[in-house]
Amino acid sequence: MSKLKVGVIGTGHMGQYHVNVIVNIAQAEVTGCFDADPNRLAEISKRFDIPGFRDMDELIEKSDALIIAVPTVYHYEIAKKCLDRGKHVLVEKPMTETVEQARELVELAEKKNLVLQVGHVERFNGAVMELKKVVERPFLIEARRLSPFNPRIADVGVVLDLMIHDLDIVTNLIGDEIRSVSAAGTSAFTRHEDVAAAVLQFESGCVANISASRATQNKIRTLTITQEKAYIILDFATQDIDIHRMASQAYLMTREELKYRQESFVEKIFVHKDNPLRQEHLHFLACITGEQEPIVPGYKDVRTLEIAHSILKQIHG
Repeated sequence: MSKLKVGVIGTGHMGQYHVNVIVNIAQAEVTGCFDADPNRLAEISKRFDIPGFRDMDELIEKSDALIIAVPTVYHYEIAKKCLDRGKHVLVEKPMTETVEQARELVELAEKKNLVLQVGHVERFNGAVMELKKVVERPFLIEARRLSPFNPRIADVGVVLDLMIHDLDIVTNLIGDEIRSVSAAGTSAFTRHEDVAAAVLQFESGCVANISASRATQNKIRTLTITQEKAYIILDFATQDIDIHRMASQAYLMTREELKYRQESFVEKIFVHKDNPLRQEHLHFLACITGEQEPIVPGYKDVRTLEIAHSILKQIHG
């Protein structure tokens, strides 16, 4: 089977990671890269020994598939151009600025029988992929994605930058309709919200508390799940899953005091750990060749963006 020709549009902070990964995937032939900044383009082209295109249209024309890692404001315009020309697209999250734009891209991809994948890289975290095997009718989910401020992200707030990862994971994990959403947030360093908290209640009764911050002097990325016979802790950074189960509990009363004893054990789940971005690329290519089906269909990507905008509306009014 001939290799798929893949081009990368945008070689900034995230774009360079995409280039670094795709050049090492055997199933792909890297057509080249494009960036609006000629100096940045020359630097990445030289570092990875790939062609640098000064004309984005030429790169699109010579590629079977494009990875789009430009500022969010350009996602819709560039992704639509690629789809219109019959090219498969992997676009960084958030898919687009608006829900209407996202819905149009999904419909266009379906009409043309093209793969449109959104870069929710945490979907391919080994621990997240194992999580569905152990979660059963949860009561409470708590997601925390906190990090120090990084000025590289200025076009969107923390909801579309960080929280959207957990919205994607939680909604696809529960697989149920959302009954209500409430949210609050505040700015700290930018004109957007830099801290946000949301509470989602699902029709099943499950409650999800999701917190995101880019104003915290420590990096924390965890997901915890409470269900009938287990408390599950997932660490995104280490790709570890621990399951706490209560073995027994007892009360002992003496004249002096009431003592409480609780015994529990911790089960560690084996997780195949790999570079999530590499797994994302491999899945994208496998969907193009028909070897795999998208793990999340396009309409669910649109739904995640809808929830994110609902949260933003409550924060900003």
